[in-house]
Amino acid sequence: MPKMKSTSGAKKRFRKTASGKFKRMKAFRSHMLSSKSSKRKRHLRKSTLVSEQENKKIVMMIQ
Repeated sequence: MPKMKSTSGAKKRFRKTASGKFKRMKAFRSHMLSSKSSKRKRHLRKSTLVSEQENKKIVMMIQ
């Protein structure tokens, strides 16, 4: 049986940390930025961890 292909979109969006968790960037930062406050845009710059419920799905996509 052939190997499973990794999901290309997942490879670009998620990075694995040393402890085995996954990092991601926050959404809502691509357009219509004039209506968002500076504070909101500043907080959207930072990366965050994927929730524990989604970890299993991401592992399956990246393998």
